[in-house]
Amino acid sequence: MSSWVWLNEDYCPAEHARVSVFDRGFLFADGVYEVTAVVNGQLLDFHAHMQRLQRSCQALELSLPWPVGKLEKIHETLVARNHVQEGSVYLQITRGNPGKRDFHYPDTSVPPTLVVFTQAHNILQDPRAERGLSMVTCPDIRWQRCDIKTVSLLAASMAKMAAQSQGADDAILVRDGLITEASSANCFMVTPCGKLVTRALSQAILPGITRAALLDICQQHQLGIETRAFSPDEAYGAREVFITSATTFVMPVTRLDGNLIGGGRPGSVATRLRKAYLARFGAA
Repeated sequence: MSSWVWLNEDYCPAEHARVSVFDRGFLFADGVYEVTAVVNGQLLDFHAHMQRLQRSCQALELSLPWPVGKLEKIHETLVARNHVQEGSVYLQITRGNPGKRDFHYPDTSVPPTLVVFTQAHNILQDPRAERGLSMVTCPDIRWQRCDIKTVSLLAASMAKMAAQSQGADDAILVRDGLITEASSANCFMVTPCGKLVTRALSQAILPGITRAALLDICQQHQLGIETRAFSPDEAYGAREVFITSATTFVMPVTRLDGNLIGGGRPGSVATRLRKAYLARFGAA
């Protein structure tokens, strides 16, 4: 049975969804996206994702003519039509189809392209949360506005493929000798003395929605956290390392560049924060 997608102004079967070869998302990666987790048929932290979407659009001077209420209705309708109990909803907005290839932005008469679709997959009972991730470090070759959630993800794909070629689950990115984030997630560590550390927000990392929720949880539970950059060497000697994203939630890292983290087992801080995050949204 075909799944339903939203394309521009209507729902249609996925096999009928078509976007022009002149769409700027295809030609220039001129677009932004968001991924919202679905648990028990419900969207997790949807409005925080929409706030970040609005910020991304503003940063690129990209029109966002759909109100958040309509975008939420589209998400909910697709989740229901596609019978998604657990998985994610992907939303992408591009600068649209001007009918030609031109580096300059088209005028405002060209409407943006909006695509929304669902993917059903297991995100609650992920076995990696029990065993931890094996990761490797890779040079961070991305552009200098990583705080904008653009569809330009080739560098992230290359990092993931480099990790796969080494038998690892994923990659942690390094620039100027310091960890920025993972290929598609924010990064945290717990120091040997028990201090929780994550890099401060800047143009070098994405302002993660799960990251923000965790910082709020830490504040509520009076868990001190230090926002600063840290090196791979610090991570090798850390008590714990973990990553956060919309669909992995809190995922422990138990091996980095062949070095065992925390004795090769998920640590108590990551385990506790994962449970607290899921409980926050009634998904535990």
